[in-house]
Amino acid sequence: MKIRLVALCSLCCWGISLAAESTVDPLTRCAELAAGWWQGREGVSVESLDPDTAIPACEQALAAHPHNPDLKAWLCRALIGAKRHDQALPLCRQAAAAGSAAGQWSLGTLYDFGFGVAEDPRQAVQWYRQAADQDYPWAQHNLGMMYLHGRGVAADGMQAAAWFRRAAERGHARAQNNLGALYADGHGVPHDDVQAVTWYRRAAQQGDAHGQTNLAWMIENARGPARDDVQAALWYRRAAEQGHARAQNNLGVMYELGRGLPRDHELALNWFRRAAEQGHPQAQFNLGVMYANGRGVARNDAEAVAWYRRAVAQDEPRALTNLGWMYANGWGVVRDDQQALDWYRRAAEQGDPDAQHNLGVMYGRGRGVPRDDARALNWFRRAAEQRHAGAQNNLAILYEIGRSVPRDDARALAWYRQAAELGDASAQTNLGWHYETGEGVPRDEQQAARWYRRAAEQGHPRAQTNLGWLYEQGRGVERDPVQAVAWYRR
Repeated sequence: MKIRLVALCSLCCWGISLAAESTVDPLTRCAELAAGWWQGREGVSVESLDPDTAIPACEQALAAHPHNPDLKAWLCRALIGAKRHDQALPLCRQAAAAGSAAGQWSLGTLYDFGFGVAEDPRQAVQWYRQAADQDYPWAQHNLGMMYLHGRGVAADGMQAAAWFRRAAERGHARAQNNLGALYADGHGVPHDDVQAVTWYRRAAQQGDAHGQTNLAWMIENARGPARDDVQAALWYRRAAEQGHARAQNNLGVMYELGRGLPRDHELALNWFRRAAEQGHPQAQFNLGVMYANGRGVARNDAEAVAWYRRAVAQDEPRALTNLGWMYANGWGVVRDDQQALDWYRRAAEQGDPDAQHNLGVMYGRGRGVPRDDARALNWFRRAAEQRHAGAQNNLAILYEIGRSVPRDDARALAWYRQAAELGDASAQTNLGWHYETGEGVPRDEQQAARWYRRAAEQGHPRAQTNLGWLYEQGRGVERDPVQAVAWYRR
């Protein structure tokens, strides 16, 4: 899984105390309210600064120190926060021309995003570079982003890593996170999960929500450290409480599965909803699943469909599949096989194995399309090759009965076995039947009983019946009429 690098505009803020506000000199007050980097640490982000407080404070400071270029740069940022870009631009230009690294960086952001000027990545790179050469960490980070994405310069992962590293070593949390992502992906640097975790952890410990989320993912997936679901959940929670949508979704998954936390459908639903309302497509899908299954909330098929549609609008392939399923069954919508087929096809073409399997079923049964065993086989095979157990079982059936392919017991058994080992109850039952009858394999009633039992314990009725019969006859197991009756009853 690729770990997304984060945008270059947000910063983490550091806490300030206003208890002694009246004793703080105007320059310090302006810096605390509007500076992006000050006294060797990150300041306040454009998104989180309060323009109504910062602008008058910086205007007061600039009146007292009219030739201080940093003050002009900070007032420029406060005006950017108020979206008063036309007023911000001349201040940024004056600060940049006077050699203020903060002004050069801020002017670079105006050109980068087209705030008050025509968007011009090359000009942005020029100003970022001047500030970066003065060792200004935010400019180094942003210059790294420009190299990473090839904006205003040729894309160059090694240059991106070099600039991220310079900023990261100064303690810039976002650069630390992004350098970790480069190590995790092996982009511009050798792939190194230990280094990735090291840099994610440094960012996370500074409170960076992206670093916390990526660190949690690495721990959850045993990338670098040993898997530790409790630690993963802890870091997801810290990021989720800051509003990080991916962390909120992942924390919801931890609650839903009971991994690192007590299983709690209602808390899972809550975190999915918080992420979904921010537009996170996987969370929208997960919230739809909760409504469709009545987990943590009363079942509501119409609400499930609504969330699937929102996820579909962002091309979440599993939502495409589930929306197809709702149409195929008439849940929350009027049943419509053609609509089901269309949604399955969209997801299948994006590689979703559930959709590929379901599309194979539609072709195999002639639902929404004329029956076409060859196309069914094709879609089953594509899903089977992605380890979809149901598709493997269905592919085995086609080989066993010779539909659209020459009959081939060896291939049928190979696919049954793969599906059975993945836990598919139908495949386990079918494999048990082959061992019981000696079709395609040496007859082995103990193996038959073993596979029937695994399917029967999942509630498969044919396996329960067959296992009961083996107990009744004493074949492959010790004869036991009580066990036989118990399985027949089930």
